Amino acid sequence: MFKQLATATLMAGFFFTTAVNAAQWHMPTPYGDANLPTKIAYEFAEDIKAGTNGDIAITVHSGASLVKHPEIPRAVRTGQVQLGEIFIGIMGNTHPVFKHDNIPFLATSFEDAKRLWEAAKPEVEKQLDKEGMKLLYTVPWPAQSLYTKAPVNTMSDLEGLKMRAYSPSTSRLADLMNTTPTTVQVPEIPQAFSTGIIDAMITSPSTGANGQAWDYLSHYTDIKAWIPKNVVVVNKRAFRRLSDEQRQVILDAAATAEAKGWEGVRVTAAEDTATLAENGITVSEPSEQLMQEFQKIGDIMIQEWEEEAPKEVGAILQNYR
Repeated sequence: MFKQLATATLMAGFFFTTAVNAAQWHMPTPYGDANLPTKIAYEFAEDIKAGTNGDIAITVHSGASLVKHPEIPRAVRTGQVQLGEIFIGIMGNTHPVFKHDNIPFLATSFEDAKRLWEAAKPEVEKQLDKEGMKLLYTVPWPAQSLYTKAPVNTMSDLEGLKMRAYSPSTSRLADLMNTTPTTVQVPEIPQAFSTGIIDAMITSPSTGANGQAWDYLSHYTDIKAWIPKNVVVVNKRAFRRLSDEQRQVILDAAATAEAKGWEGVRVTAAEDTATLAENGITVSEPSEQLMQEFQKIGDIMIQEWEEEAPKEVGAILQNYR
């Protein structure tokens, strides 16, 4: 009995020492394991574990399983979790600079989206810093396009529908389209369509493919309205507590993750659009009239966005254009 007790005490001491020496971090992300950003998040965590010889172990909590998406910024800011992944547009009510990649038809190609990010990054980093967070990396989504239950040729075909919204900008877009904005997060999309909570959405081909959109709608109009991003942020205090070497490992892993994201999204966009068609969704190019109507809405939203914060947004637009 005494021998067993001594062994148990030694083992407890071992695990306690290991726990003290190793930083156990938690990283909530709102998207499921099939999505490119989540796959990259797992690889990012593994790179950090390997680079620190296990001294920083990050548990990735996918699918909003630990923290709901809208609550992730606050959870990171307050230190409830050490880092997290956020669709940057959901922070648009915090400051207008976070809306930069949710403005329709401002940047619709990956080349333009990268230029827009380079223009916006300094302002985004300033705002994150004020809120106690540090930017680590971004992963873009494919261009956002229109999902519906029927063909759409003009804006009038959408009038009166319940449109999914997931950020301040997408809510405003729905208003300008004469549709009703309805907030629905990614894991809730299939049920929301099936129960009539929403009738249409603008999102990426990846979201549709991973959510098996063919089960609840029939048409995908490739309007390529904007190319949004996820950002991975870390709590500033948690980051400062690390050694210089550990911080560098994280920054190096973040740079690798960002490169993977901007390269991988091009492949993902093509593959997921093909998946939609293969499963029976009608994939079509938008009519000229529909695009003209959308462009007018985009012009309105760009002007409104600049008026919200002329100094910061003006700097982004000037550097981008």
